[in-house]
Amino acid sequence: MLMDGHTHTELCPHGSGEATEKMIQRAIQLGFQRYCITEHAPLPPAFRDQYEGTPAGYTEASLRENQVADYLALANGLKTKYAGQIEISVGFEVDFLPEHVAWTRDFLNTYGPRTQESILSVHFMRGLRQHFWCVDMSTDDFAAGFGQWLKTPQRVFEQYYQTVLASVQADLGPYAPQRIGHMSLVRKYQDYFGLTEPLDVHNLQLVDQTLALVKQQRRQLDLNLAGLYKPYCNDFYPGEQILQRAQKLDIPLVYGSDAHDIASVGRGYHLIKKLIEG
Repeated sequence: MLMDGHTHTELCPHGSGEATEKMIQRAIQLGFQRYCITEHAPLPPAFRDQYEGTPAGYTEASLRENQVADYLALANGLKTKYAGQIEISVGFEVDFLPEHVAWTRDFLNTYGPRTQESILSVHFMRGLRQHFWCVDMSTDDFAAGFGQWLKTPQRVFEQYYQTVLASVQADLGPYAPQRIGHMSLVRKYQDYFGLTEPLDVHNLQLVDQTLALVKQQRRQLDLNLAGLYKPYCNDFYPGEQILQRAQKLDIPLVYGSDAHDIASVGRGYHLIKKLIEG
């Protein structure tokens, strides 16, 4: 089944604002049979005190809590309208924040019964002063938050993959997301900062621990091509090292465009067969 498993909507505060309906029409035009709407779930209000960096990294990262009802109405309305042309699922892209697992579990328990599939992602990790910084906001924020480790790329990777491992270990309840999002997002600015070297043995051990749990939990991986089109990444997520390990474990891989605009829907999907067979 031709499927886009990771997309966003006109409500996303860092998106294009283009109509979600036109994104779905684009997917139909491309021949997709299934389309997953996975808008960014709200961040816990208490997380704001732990976040440091550009204010937009917090305020524009996700829906606000008072937008959730509007989002579900929009997505479910489109699901019904286009039911005869494409199968649409509705869910969230949920941020893992280690000190807010209970809040996230409560959110999922509230809205999980009204969703079909969701994604669990790491967009924030601890950096300078033990505060949380965005991994993918800007090169300036990345340097401010993680600059003390940039001369030793493996240390940056270690911080990130420890957080990813914790995300799959977390008890998020019966509605925990079934797909792990862009598992190498830490490399978004790899060409800018020189973070291109392969993961070392220690970091591969963290990855292997994570993938073993993903397999045990019967979860999936987001095979996300958005990184190919980022000016300082130029690679897909989760990258070749992790992809090969996931394939050896027969972990399901789900193509995701991570589209925030019409033009990005389905982008790069012709490469998926080559990546998987390669």
